[in-house]
Amino acid sequence: MNVLLRGVSYYVEVVGEGEPLLLLHGFTGSVKTWYPFVSEWKERKLVMVDIIGHGKTDCPDDIERYTIESVAIDLYELLKQLGIAKVHVLGYSMGGRLALTFAIRYPQCVKTLILESSSPGLKTEEERTARRQSDEALATMIEQHGVAAFVEKWEQLPLFATQKQLPLEQQENIRRERLSQSAKGLANSLRGMGTGNQPSWWEHLKSLSIPTLLLCGEWDEKFCQLAAEMQERMSNAQLVKISCAGHAIHVEQPKIFAKIVNEFIEKGGKENGD
Repeated sequence: MNVLLRGVSYYVEVVGEGEPLLLLHGFTGSVKTWYPFVSEWKERKLVMVDIIGHGKTDCPDDIERYTIESVAIDLYELLKQLGIAKVHVLGYSMGGRLALTFAIRYPQCVKTLILESSSPGLKTEEERTARRQSDEALATMIEQHGVAAFVEKWEQLPLFATQKQLPLEQQENIRRERLSQSAKGLANSLRGMGTGNQPSWWEHLKSLSIPTLLLCGEWDEKFCQLAAEMQERMSNAQLVKISCAGHAIHVEQPKIFAKIVNEFIEKGGKENGD
């Protein structure tokens, strides 16, 4: 269904009954990211959203509409329209940064927070400036050469090297999802919601008391290091490192991923023995 949120038409799918779980995909993703888990999480009400600039959601011209804080407001408005007061939130990569932003801004709305291969942003202004410049170069490349040329380049990033071990059919599904995006949406998303453009939430982590699960794949050293640093600063976070997985754990180890997420939500974020 399409939901109008502050002048932007968002594509949203709501499936199932039970405690709601808000699902936020990564860059170049869509609601289709979560389709393999509908049967795994059938005891929940899954709220799947095409993030602005992705899938069937609008791609407005105004870059300000793509900022991570602006999109967090949209999610708050969405939950109000759906009549949902509190929700479990799961975000992957870019969607994880959005999930964390939403939890920091609206902690009263979040029961548990699950961050897959994500970060609180960059620590220094120097890092953010450099990242904004590289994201702008990538956005310009997408506009000039199109989505297919971008996807060809994107798939060669070391971050996704482990996905080359997946069955060819699965690799093709991921590629189709990426190729279905619009050049305008991806370029504006990089400019508005890129890591260099968002606030750094590192100093906010210590005040976040929501039960949080940090997931990283053992082959994704950078994000495992980030997750370990995050856990040190957080008062109520568990870190689980998934064996035989890289950045996209939900793709590379879907059964284990589904089980860990389910158990964490069922326990309300409490560890065994609590």
